Amino acid sequence: MARFLRGTDKRIGAVPGSLVFIGEHRMDQTRIRRIAYTSETMEETEHTSIADLPAPDGGVTWINVDGLHDATVLHQIGDRFGIHSLILEDVLNTGQRPAFVDGGQVLFLVVKMLRFDQEEKKGIIAEQLSVLLGDRWVITFQERVGDVFEPVRERLRNRQGRIRTWGSDYLAYALLDTVVDQYIAVVERLGERVEDLEEEILTGANHEVLEKITTYKCEMNYLRKMIRPAREAIQLFARADSDLIEDQTSPFLRDLQDIATQAAEAVDTYRDMLTDQLNTYRTAVGTNLNEIMKVLTIFAAIFIPLTFIVGVYGTNFDNVPEFRYKYGYYVLWGVLLTVGGVMLRYFHKKGWL
Repeated sequence: MARFLRGTDKRIGAVPGSLVFIGEHRMDQTRIRRIAYTSETMEETEHTSIADLPAPDGGVTWINVDGLHDATVLHQIGDRFGIHSLILEDVLNTGQRPAFVDGGQVLFLVVKMLRFDQEEKKGIIAEQLSVLLGDRWVITFQERVGDVFEPVRERLRNRQGRIRTWGSDYLAYALLDTVVDQYIAVVERLGERVEDLEEEILTGANHEVLEKITTYKCEMNYLRKMIRPAREAIQLFARADSDLIEDQTSPFLRDLQDIATQAAEAVDTYRDMLTDQLNTYRTAVGTNLNEIMKVLTIFAAIFIPLTFIVGVYGTNFDNVPEFRYKYGYYVLWGVLLTVGGVMLRYFHKKGWL
């Protein structure tokens, strides 16, 4: 399946707002997890249906949905929380470009969660994350079980920091902050490999090095497609004029914006570095080829006069004086070696060797 556009043919001709899942089916059954908390209490539960969710009790509620293939769950969430069908349509499209939508009573942000494959055989894996922020609630949608949010859950369980005493906007910030921190970690890890290529290129420009440059360049382009629009979406989120975002949270969102910018700039830096490395590789290959051609040319230049001399004495005329000379063979070798030595000395003096 293509990494940049996937399954868009399913939406051709569909009514706007139709809940059609676009992407790879990653789970057999949708899992719904709920964390409801106040400054004093916290409750974690798991449910099989939206209808089973308890009513809000005055605190903040975080609902995390793993698995996007079941449109019925999206319908139920939309009806219960008053979410527009166009937003739910974007949630179901896993190829959706990172974006921010101010829906008035709901703020919608879609970004990509990035990680390395554990076996490091598939490179960078991107998973769509949709975040809905409402009054005292946050809903997140993921393609599969497993995410980068465990540190946030631990902070909630242990009452660390201000997360239990602030509102849902700060929870949304904490989730996005974890995602962006993972951007930095992924770019840094891949960047280390890019930097290690410098020495490999200089020590030996072979096909394996070229393959690595090509692979890393493709991965950086993929990261760029994910992180740059995510930065733009976070910037819009940070600047949103919404009652759902408290003034005390705004400085943290601006800091998140700076971190996202740092991640995007790091990607651009490493892309430029890979371009320079590719040019260096081509230069190294060209230099090696020139060295080979220089040696071959020198040998050809030396053997041209030697071949001429041997060709002259290889004729079949009887009146060649040296044919009857007793030591003619040794003299010929002496002439050949002398000519070759003089030419080698001349080439060395000129700096060609």
